[in-house]
Amino acid sequence: MELRFVDPRALKENPDKARHSKSNPQADALLLATIKAVGIVQPPVVAPESDGGNGYVIDAGHRRVKQAIGAGLEEIAVLVVDRAEDGGAMRSLAETLAHEPLNPVDQWRAIERLVALGWTEEAIGVALAQPVRQIKKLRLLANVLPAMLDQMAKGDMPDERQLRTIASASLEDQKEVWKKHKPSKANPQVSWWSVAQALTKTRMYARDASFGEDLAQAYGILWQEDLFAPADEDSRYTTDVEAYLGAQHEWMASHLPKRGAIVEVNEYGQPKLPPKADRVYGKPGKSDHTAMYLDRDGKVQSVCYRMPTPKKTDVATSDDGAAEAPKARPDVTRRGMEMIGDLRTDALHEALGRAPIEDNTLLALLVLAFAGQNVSTTSGNADGYARIERHGARLIDKDGKLAFDRETLQQV
Repeated sequence: MELRFVDPRALKENPDKARHSKSNPQADALLLATIKAVGIVQPPVVAPESDGGNGYVIDAGHRRVKQAIGAGLEEIAVLVVDRAEDGGAMRSLAETLAHEPLNPVDQWRAIERLVALGWTEEAIGVALAQPVRQIKKLRLLANVLPAMLDQMAKGDMPDERQLRTIASASLEDQKEVWKKHKPSKANPQVSWWSVAQALTKTRMYARDASFGEDLAQAYGILWQEDLFAPADEDSRYTTDVEAYLGAQHEWMASHLPKRGAIVEVNEYGQPKLPPKADRVYGKPGKSDHTAMYLDRDGKVQSVCYRMPTPKKTDVATSDDGAAEAPKARPDVTRRGMEMIGDLRTDALHEALGRAPIEDNTLLALLVLAFAGQNVSTTSGNADGYARIERHGARLIDKDGKLAFDRETLQQV
């Protein structure tokens, strides 16, 4: 066996090679990236041509030679061996079958070694043709319980979201959860979903906090970095929900407006306003109040509300001078409702007589009248419904089609 340096373009393919199918494009891209970054780590094995020529035939390493040419290398190292009787067929098959990819845990250990030697995550990603996100994902294994790592080394890996949840938990919590979910003879596979669910903790983000670092320190809040958050936003978070909410409440108490109050929320996350309070959606007035509360994400929110104005009541006195309770107003009778309906109808007719409405607007009102859930088309008269039905029927012809006669439409 002899080590020589040759032009990869001068090497000839072995007709007896084991791999004839097309190789995986992703694997070729990875090999090309590593050759560009660090060169060929393992020299291809070649043998002299059997016809007595001066060239060499590749016994093992066809992909390495091809990607070396793709990388533009003018010269590569090769191991020259004697020509085998079978033309190198067994040597090619044995090497192809013996290749085994690194499991994720070994990949992580190798990456950590490179980082210790000064390699950046970006440089490692380029050399391995892997996105930086994948490098960061593998580095999460540094925070995983060793017993879980042994299971992952067998190829039983959680997905990215589950791995992030596991890695963000303490080793003590991981140990307790692993006791309940570790594999057994009956169930050799781990339910990583169950493991992640058992370790899931609510995250409260620093970008949603109204308080500053002074209150964070006072409540003992330690921020952690979310490695997968976008680079242009504050990705710090804490799982100490009680301390986070306490700091938010203290901030609200010290920043309450003059007519402000801190309120709780209901099961739907909406603020519980005082009884008879009306929420103000427009511009608040001087006499309106402000309610501050924490939503489901722990953010400080505020709404304005208005309390009803107290009514002035005339207090009647009896003959002996004692105050009498005001008399309650009786309910509106059916006759009263009919009178109110007639007044409304008369007012509508008077308005239409003063300012005629365009046909398009009339049509829109017609749609509202017949389809709107919050529009009443009846008057106080007992035959209100029947009258509306008669008018509506005039819009439908004998074939059941909508009539487009303008005069009929205007009358209706």
